[in-house]
Amino acid sequence: MDWGDPTDAANATRGLVARPEARTIPGPGSVPAWDLDAYGFLDGGDPPDTVNPSLWRQAHLNMEAGLFTIADRIHQLRGFDLSEITLIEGDDGFIVIDPLISVECAAAAMELARQHLGDKPVTAVIYTHSHIDHFGGVKGVTTAEDVAAGRCRVVAPVGMVEAAVSENVFAGVAMSRRAQFMYGATLARGPRGQVDAGLGKTNSLGTVTLF
Repeated sequence: MDWGDPTDAANATRGLVARPEARTIPGPGSVPAWDLDAYGFLDGGDPPDTVNPSLWRQAHLNMEAGLFTIADRIHQLRGFDLSEITLIEGDDGFIVIDPLISVECAAAAMELARQHLGDKPVTAVIYTHSHIDHFGGVKGVTTAEDVAAGRCRVVAPVGMVEAAVSENVFAGVAMSRRAQFMYGATLARGPRGQVDAGLGKTNSLGTVTLF
């Protein structure tokens, strides 16, 4: 790879509207749900011998957290979890696509969006598929009351709930163990521990929900 090519770095910051004031999000227990400050070791230059250079580069790119504008009325909230929220400004409010893994992270992301895009209601949530990083934070973007009253529609593929239950309940223990090996979320952050997960920094450790 051409390590001097700045294209990916420029793409990672394109459309930036605002960064979050706090990079640590409290969790339901003693451990933060999300903590970008723990990755301060990435401020160094060249990758250490313990980290693949491509992973080191990706780890730097994944530190770009905040609200980004993609196109007219289409935005993304990145760096709040393993996945990201895509936000559409509808005529009556926000349409949220894939509300992250954790309630705490999704709520923090939406708070940043409302600070810069206006205090609008969420009128719809779209789950693109049944992986937990695409539905778990839903109660951080809307409420059971708004869903029950029809003020917020929840849209999902046919069979999505059955697939989510099969993956996260029936196979929950195996999936959890697989995730620990894949993402290393419980490892210490550092060049000899957890550096990045490729898709995002790591999976968050907050409250998981589902409508």
